[in-house]
Amino acid sequence: MSTKDQFRPEDHPNDHFLLTTVVGSYPKPKWLNRATDLYEDPDHEFDADDWREAKDDAARLITDEHERAGLDVVVDGEMRRNEMVEYFAHRIEGYEFNGPVKVWGHNYFDKPSVVSEVEYDETWLVDEYEFTAAASDRPVKVPITGPYTLANWSFNEAYDDEESLAYDLADLVNEEIEKLVDAGARYIQIDEPALATTPDDHAIVGECLERIVDDVPEDVRVGLHVCYGDYSRIYPEMLEFPVDEFDLELANGDYEQLDVFKDPAFTKDLALGVTDAHVAEVESVERIEENITKGLEVVPPEQLVVSPDCGLKLLPREVAYGKMANMVEAARNVEARLDAGEVDVERAPAPADD
Repeated sequence: MSTKDQFRPEDHPNDHFLLTTVVGSYPKPKWLNRATDLYEDPDHEFDADDWREAKDDAARLITDEHERAGLDVVVDGEMRRNEMVEYFAHRIEGYEFNGPVKVWGHNYFDKPSVVSEVEYDETWLVDEYEFTAAASDRPVKVPITGPYTLANWSFNEAYDDEESLAYDLADLVNEEIEKLVDAGARYIQIDEPALATTPDDHAIVGECLERIVDDVPEDVRVGLHVCYGDYSRIYPEMLEFPVDEFDLELANGDYEQLDVFKDPAFTKDLALGVTDAHVAEVESVERIEENITKGLEVVPPEQLVVSPDCGLKLLPREVAYGKMANMVEAARNVEARLDAGEVDVERAPAPADD
């Protein structure tokens, strides 16, 4: 049985099932950003309890928004997180911050430094997962920034090389996943945006993932999200990674790289980006249906997952919701057409021993 089957709703309307989910981040309500400003302003009596309540309310609201859109697997939109490296660096012993650095244009990133051996100090996401799971009756996915990106997007002042740092961080990610699994999590997504921009290090990422999944139960679904970049430089080597699913950004490039994954055959599940997270327009249901069927050129329906290209946090909130709602409607339409035999599936199922 695929690890995907456990997320199929009992009342699913079609024989076929294309799991729908999001990558992770989602636009924060404007009032949450205002609450953050109040909390950080010493002139206001907006204390830690007030700020915690605001984040709880936002997480509950966005989780409900994901449910209303019809997603099979929800995320809280990362309402408690700021940036994908900074959030974790604050929770890992060995990191420190020395102020923002300019990354491009007028954009700044609070890039942390590793100043001593990294150590696991406190849980990172268990409270977040438990809150979201309690707020929803749907399965919850947990995105975690991967060790390669945590190492690559930090200043290394303590290790002989970035590779050693990444392996130590992978061991910490494994420790966190074990705690998440104990709390009930069954869908973990490792985010490695640095991989496709430095593809010569795919072997390092593979070793990190081996450490990450060590002793993780087989019924726990582990995905790898790799956004943008030249996928031909990591394919087919990435098929050796010990994950169930690859979540790839392809809509933004109008599927120009789709053929990369056709030879050799794609043997893992494909979480196909079918809406463009960089365009502040809601794609029509018909357009998203066309995008979904492109995925069927690579994998059969039982290996296909449907999601946006990437996190949606930079979009207007109404646009993000519209993309999700149309995406779910499109997935259900394609399922019905598959049931009726109206969609050609070009790729035969991969052999079970591949």
